[in-house]
Amino acid sequence: MEEQRGKFLMLRLYEALNSRDTRRAQDLLAPDLEWWFHGPPTHQHMMRLLTGAGTNTKFRFCPRSVDAFVSTVIAEGSADGADQLLYWVHAWTVGPDGVITQLREYFNTDLTLTRLSAAAATKNCLWQSRRSDRACKSLQGLVLAI
Repeated sequence: MEEQRGKFLMLRLYEALNSRDTRRAQDLLAPDLEWWFHGPPTHQHMMRLLTGAGTNTKFRFCPRSVDAFVSTVIAEGSADGADQLLYWVHAWTVGPDGVITQLREYFNTDLTLTRLSAAAATKNCLWQSRRSDRACKSLQGLVLAI
């Protein structure tokens, strides 16, 4: 049930962000949210939304998929930019109290989520980017280990 709760929490957050309801969004986020970004600086839309620094009222984060792995919730989607399709992946961490504590944001980057097991010295792929344009467009790839 923790995974379902995490997915529901993310959908509520995206709804609040897209409606520009910062008060509702802040209720879902830890006040000291740890945020990490990988991508072109011009695509730091989430940072602008969360800090109120943004004036781009047209950009919306509409997740195409949301998947949860214990306390990690992965959302991915795309949006039309001025000259290209922008692909994004968000890896959120939900704390035990149901508050979002961390965001790892990737723009125009393929992502693989892997669980590392020290006991077995193995890695287990949990999730991979599912871009619709994968066959015709190559992007830099990163691995996120949990």
